[in-house]
Amino acid sequence: MELKPALEAVLMVVDEPATEEHLAKVLQRRRREISDALRELADEYDRQHRGFELRLVAEGWRFYTRAEFSEAVESFVLDGQQARLTQAALETLAVVAYRQPVSRSRVSAVRGVNCDGVMRTLLQRGLVEEAGAEPETGAILYTTTHYFLERLGLRGLDELPELAPFLPEADAVEGDSQEGVPSFDVDADDGGDAVHDRTQTEH
Repeated sequence: MELKPALEAVLMVVDEPATEEHLAKVLQRRRREISDALRELADEYDRQHRGFELRLVAEGWRFYTRAEFSEAVESFVLDGQQARLTQAALETLAVVAYRQPVSRSRVSAVRGVNCDGVMRTLLQRGLVEEAGAEPETGAILYTTTHYFLERLGLRGLDELPELAPFLPEADAVEGDSQEGVPSFDVDADDGGDAVHDRTQTEH
């Protein structure tokens, strides 16, 4: 079986980036052979200026549409539907990405608004996940997922832009932490609570 066509066939059906180790096991080849063939394929697609590219993302390989054709892809996939995250969700996701592992109360302290509803949205979309509990308070800690890296086209968190220095340190917001304080119930019917109203809109 020819290696390159076999790799193309497998990568056409993967749901997430495939690691070189897994591909080597499936195709019964050495990892070095797999690695070299993948990079050669990626270079070939670039030289041919294909509408797709083969990229190494989140420690694995997967086909992606080329960025310059994103408008055509968005028109086909979205078909007028809004699928982007809200500004509130993007801000919350950024805090988690740069301060992980982090509790919801500390994310809320950084943003200055309760983020329970937004965190549920990010959890449902698979962008963040629970990662144990904080020893001092028992609060659930959250981190970003491999799906987060995949969606942003990053190999790892070390490729995040240098934004962390602009966010306050965890101990700087310790005093504003809401640990031990009941969270606002974003599903409750209380139209008179201004903070609740704001939380309701941040999904």
